Amino acid sequence: MGVMKPDLIMKSIIPVVMAGVLGIYGLIIAVIIANGVRVYFDLRQIYSPFRPKAGCAALALRFSSLLVAVTTPTSDGVTKYSSFTGFAHLAAGLACGLSGLAAGIAIGIVGDAGVRANAQQAKLYVGMVLILIFAEALGLYGLIVGLILTSKTHTCGGA
Repeated sequence: MGVMKPDLIMKSIIPVVMAGVLGIYGLIIAVIIANGVRVYFDLRQIYSPFRPKAGCAALALRFSSLLVAVTTPTSDGVTKYSSFTGFAHLAAGLACGLSGLAAGIAIGIVGDAGVRANAQQAKLYVGMVLILIFAEALGLYGLIVGLILTSKTHTCGGA
C-alpha cells in the first residue's frame, strides 16, 4: 500500500499506535503493583559473600531466604504483605492483561481490515477509527478495574 498510495501511510499507523497504548496500560499496572509489594528483610539474610575460583570476591543472591523473608512475620508478628493483597495484585494484573489481550485482538482484526478497506475507499476511515476507539476502550476498562483492585490492601495482625 505504501507504494500505491503513499499518502495513506500516516493514516494506516493509527492501529499500531493504539496497540502500543495497550502496552502502556500494562506497564502502568506493573509499576503500581511493584510499588505496592512490601518486602521487609535484612540484607545479611539475602546476600552472602563467596569466593569463586578466580579469586575475586562477589555477592550471591539466595532466593530461598528472600522467599522466607517475604512471607515470615516480623518480630512483632505482623506480616506486611498479606495473601489478600497478593491476590488483589494478581487479579489486577489479570484484569488489565486479559482485557488488553482482547482489545489487542480486536484492534488487530479491525486495523487489518480497516487499513485494507481504507486503501480502496477513503470514506471508511472514520468508521475504522470509531471501531478502533471502542476496541481501545476495552483495554482502558481493564486498566480502571486493575487500578481499583490495586487500591485494595490488607495487613495481617499478629495478635
